[in-house]
Amino acid sequence: VQLQAFGGGLVQAGGSRRLSCTTSQQTFSADNMGWFRQAPGLEREFVAAISWSGRATVYANAAKGRFTISRDNAEKTVYLQMNNLKPDDTAVYYCSQISIWPSGSSGSWGQGTQVTVSS
Repeated sequence: VQLQAFGGGLVQAGGSRRLSCTTSQQTFSADNMGWFRQAPGLEREFVAAISWSGRATVYANAAKGRFTISRDNAEKTVYLQMNNLKPDDTAVYYCSQISIWPSGSSGSWGQGTQVTVSS
């Protein structure tokens, strides 16, 4: 499974960023998907998950009210819209299949994308 996240960069606090993750998974439209992030010196943590149909979403407390996860099954892409970004959101962001709903990653990570939020 090949997963690749895009869209990271440097953004000022209070700004927005939209991340995308594309995949070669043939089963994408049947897979629950999630976003995770890893800040320097910290363990990777769950950010958000979306069900295969897109009808169910779950967010970590840090993401609630600011981040929105969505997906386009035809494009095999999952998105993370991040608004009102804070310096604590600085991390490498990864997408992954969710094997245990809502925050259990399959362990297949692929390439992440760095988001840096300046104060």
